[in-house]
Amino acid sequence: MMTPLAEEIARIYGTPAVVIDLDKVEANIARTQAICDAAGIANRPHIKTHKSPELARWQRDAGARGITCQKLGEAEVMADGGLDDILISYNILGEEKLGRLASLMRRVSMTVAADNPVTVAGLPKAAAMAERPLDVVVECDTGRKRAGVETPGEAVELARQIAGSPGLRFAGFLMYPPEDGWPATQTFLDIATAGLTDAGLEARIVSTGGTPNLVNVGKLKGATEHRAGTSIFNDRMQMAAGVASLEDCALLVYSTVVSRAAPERGILDAGSKTLTSDIGGLDGHGFILEHPEARIARFAEEHGFLDLAKCNDRPKVGDVVRIVPNHVCVVVNMVDRLVTVRGDRLVGDIPVAARGRLA
Repeated sequence: MMTPLAEEIARIYGTPAVVIDLDKVEANIARTQAICDAAGIANRPHIKTHKSPELARWQRDAGARGITCQKLGEAEVMADGGLDDILISYNILGEEKLGRLASLMRRVSMTVAADNPVTVAGLPKAAAMAERPLDVVVECDTGRKRAGVETPGEAVELARQIAGSPGLRFAGFLMYPPEDGWPATQTFLDIATAGLTDAGLEARIVSTGGTPNLVNVGKLKGATEHRAGTSIFNDRMQMAAGVASLEDCALLVYSTVVSRAAPERGILDAGSKTLTSDIGGLDGHGFILEHPEARIARFAEEHGFLDLAKCNDRPKVGDVVRIVPNHVCVVVNMVDRLVTVRGDRLVGDIPVAARGRLA
């Protein structure tokens, strides 16, 4: 049965609507902060999940020391929103982006990541334009096979290049270990640290990342900070990873059943442009609270195809259902605002200020 809150949200905002429960958001922020505090490391949350200066300020006020952004555009929005001590965990290349980085450096404290000599060679231009030094961390791959240098020797050599470049300061290492790869990460870090000592350098920052890795925070000797993003909202992927429960999921997509053309089939007004096609290795494209046996089987752009074969209680046309998405970060980037509630009370909405800031 549709809840009164769902009726109110549908009436005021329409559907699909992306809704966050602020009570759960606050609890999730506090939980992540407590994990980092207990391990004695800094919490540097990744804002790519929520893309909101307001929510970043909540994280800062709860004890976070700095924030992480993936792209310059996100960092610009955060700086405009009063945030400082920003780490961009991404290679920055090109004249246009170096100019923007320099502008940011004049306003706030910035650290950037690099995993190759080409990126490092360009960064002194930003430092020169800003007329102040730039901290640079070396991104290291310890098994995820994404970005990052793959050997400790490469990490030390890039650290040497950074330290020898005008206007640059080698700041440390950035890592995103696989959930089961922390022993290998420790070996990598130990070897790289020994190489730094031989080079007369020191890693002031050793940054680890990932919400699924919150269970591993404190296990890496020498780590100084952790970057978790999804933990502020959580999603089906975090539930599957065992780091969140259904009660920890602070973001839901409210969607209306717009068609029931056959007994075992239905259509939602949330398709790939809302829930996104990132299945995250899961079965179906979301979990429907009111009909847990239902399966969001596939998408068109504005249609979510419901498989109701296993449902005894099937939704009717006009029903508004609440969906836990598979991957919350990409869902947030699809909307201009997050509708806010506390429990069963509608509060208002928060702009997704850094939405679409992909460069």
